[in-house]
Amino acid sequence: MDYRKVYEKWLTDPSFSEEIRQELKALEGDEAEIQDRFYRQLSFGTGGLRGLLGAGTNRMNVYTVRQATQGLANYILSMGGAAKGVAIAYDSRRMSPEFAQEAALCLNANGIQTYVFESLRPTPELSFAVRHLGCMAGIVITASHNPREYNGYKVYWEDGAQILPPHDKRIMEEVGKISDYSQVKTMEKEEAKEKGLYHVIGAEVDDLYMEQMKKQIIHPEIIQEMAGDIRVVYTPLHGSGNLPVRRALRELGFTQAFVVPEQEKPDSAFPTVAYPNPEDENAWKLALHLAKEKDADLVLATDPDADRLGAYVKDKKSGEYKSLTGNMSGALLAEYILRERARLGAMPESPAIVETIVTTDMAKAIAKEYGAALTEVLTGFKYIGEQIRLFEENQTCQFLFGMEESYGCLAGTYARDKDACVAAMMLCEVAAYYKKQGKTLWDAMLELYEKYGFYKEGLATVTLKGIDGARQIQARMERLRKEPPKTLGGYKTLAVRDYQADARTDMQTGAVTPTGLPASNVLYYELEDNAWCCVRPSGTEPKIKYYFGVKGKSLADAGEKLERLKGDMLGCA
Repeated sequence: MDYRKVYEKWLTDPSFSEEIRQELKALEGDEAEIQDRFYRQLSFGTGGLRGLLGAGTNRMNVYTVRQATQGLANYILSMGGAAKGVAIAYDSRRMSPEFAQEAALCLNANGIQTYVFESLRPTPELSFAVRHLGCMAGIVITASHNPREYNGYKVYWEDGAQILPPHDKRIMEEVGKISDYSQVKTMEKEEAKEKGLYHVIGAEVDDLYMEQMKKQIIHPEIIQEMAGDIRVVYTPLHGSGNLPVRRALRELGFTQAFVVPEQEKPDSAFPTVAYPNPEDENAWKLALHLAKEKDADLVLATDPDADRLGAYVKDKKSGEYKSLTGNMSGALLAEYILRERARLGAMPESPAIVETIVTTDMAKAIAKEYGAALTEVLTGFKYIGEQIRLFEENQTCQFLFGMEESYGCLAGTYARDKDACVAAMMLCEVAAYYKKQGKTLWDAMLELYEKYGFYKEGLATVTLKGIDGARQIQARMERLRKEPPKTLGGYKTLAVRDYQADARTDMQTGAVTPTGLPASNVLYYELEDNAWCCVRPSGTEPKIKYYFGVKGKSLADAGEKLERLKGDMLGCA
């Protein structure tokens, strides 16, 4: 693509708005910025679009959203799905309502029914709505936990999970065929409504979603007894979790829930956080301040589309608030669900937990303890959603819980994506359960370490932007493929899994066997003594990600081992 020619076309083509053209005129002289905006078409990846907001082919704007939607529309029409329609939700980010409407009107212009939420909703509610309404697909306008300058466009299929093969590839092919914005259809909203194509949804779906969420509760009697004693501080980080999380806690009887006032209302500028991500410790300043003021047992935060949950819990001995990683909160929930179901005789036949390959190995030990199957999938909750469908279709296992290290989990099968709302609700239940025993969630976490071992995990990311950054990321992956490290952090490398080649190579014997998972640009190193590390490019940001896991004799020992492993891996990368 000759980026200069495309830039000039956008400057002069009347198809583009005057506002867009003025934005681009202001860039004249900044060749690097022009190149970055036009050197490629914003990639429609396996989940959809995500990118910086702004004018240009490599940006999120009305035109790239319409282009993606036209490709999706063409595929839905080829599948005979026009009457089943598409459910559409959006979060609090800049341009999210506008992009949601543009997507709906493009679909309507192609004769496809749409069901658009009346206001912002969590991503997992969209997953629920797709199946509840019997839609062919779903769209969520969100950039999830990315910085405020981003927005995105995620596509779901009729099973309620994000698109997977073969649908993702075929939709990408259809999007790729839209070579000119004149090929994109749209229509006026009033006309779409008159033709019975544009439908607004809201409270009815909210009520059913909430009803299904609350069915995941195991001990309502303990909540009733202890809810008034559990003090919870919650922040939606200016996103879509505020109403559903507070409603769930209120309806269950938690009366001591306090919302961070400065972060309660949706705000696309995210004025109190540079990075609205519960994984980022800087996002917790206001919540932890309020927690100390209220003497909270539990501090919760959801990201803008409310599919990720972060937590801090109080340590009675030190009086400090301890951070729970996604691995830790997931392990607490998995243990609670399996243990209490087993104790009550409520365990289904062939129970199963699903986790991603970069999630804590403690989950394997927990599953084994209670006789549950554990399935590993590639990084991305869509693969966990896929397993729910496969379990049902093949009548093999009963899905109970799914978790990934990046602060995402799901209890039950009402949705097919991670749900921070149900995670918040259930973590409050677990807190009530342990408080009845005179324990905190931190006490419970320490008990898990004593029971299963001191598992500790870490993540390091390296950001490499632009064309050169993409090349550097690719070069790093190629180098690691050609020269796999024989030792890492003092651990011998036992095997290397190259998911792109579908090959697991035993470093001792040289034997090669299939990984058994779909092709993906991921390298995984099995190390001695239950240690491991994994590397992959991010699918949504210009980053390369390094994951690490160890098992120590104590928390301190595990921490030291993890730091050695991390330093060695980053050094050889």
